[in-house]
Amino acid sequence: MSITSWLQQLNFDTLISGGMVVVAALLAITFHETCHGLVACWLGDPTAKNAGRLTLNPLRHVDLVGLAMIVIFRFGWAKPVPIDARNFRKPKRDMAITALAGPMSNLLLALAALVLEGLLLVVGVWLSMPYAAIWYLAQFLEYLAVINAGLAVFNLIPIPPMDGSKVLLSFLPTKLYLKWMQYEQYGMFVLMAVLLLGLLDAPLMFLRGGLLEGLNAIAVWPARWLAMLLG
Repeated sequence: MSITSWLQQLNFDTLISGGMVVVAALLAITFHETCHGLVACWLGDPTAKNAGRLTLNPLRHVDLVGLAMIVIFRFGWAKPVPIDARNFRKPKRDMAITALAGPMSNLLLALAALVLEGLLLVVGVWLSMPYAAIWYLAQFLEYLAVINAGLAVFNLIPIPPMDGSKVLLSFLPTKLYLKWMQYEQYGMFVLMAVLLLGLLDAPLMFLRGGLLEGLNAIAVWPARWLAMLLG
């Protein structure tokens, strides 16, 4: 088969869409983990900074299995940034804040993507931009919003080592909190089992859909205001 024939068989729309999903996933996990490290550093723990994890280089944050999960299912994880709670002034509180920084960063990034998508559609029509350019840019921003919403929801699962477990456990008495943290390493096995059995599929998709509806309700306003200004 000639190279020309092989190229003609390729579905470039599928390849482009797949590439956009991968790029969106890399942006989402990079922002998520960097925000964990930044907040931890602000609260007194320089462990992530010393490990070189306060960077927007996605290669420092990628977990290949987690990335594959994001690309295929829009839910997944990155390589966790190292955190040493002994450096915090108030370990339980500061660990919870640090954990919450990740999902919140994805929530903000999803909202920003939806706002930009709405503005793009208004400006694109006003400037008579080529339809293909508008469609591809809007599609990328849609992927970015969906993946970030999925990461925000997924990471709030209250199963160790997900961020949601650290937030929930911060409300436990100190002795029970420290005892539970000793078994955090086994939480991933529980999480993987639950995922493989598909027990979380419906709840995660429901929550992601609800979150996206809420964010869309907010994100639509800047585009409406711009449309009114442009007349």
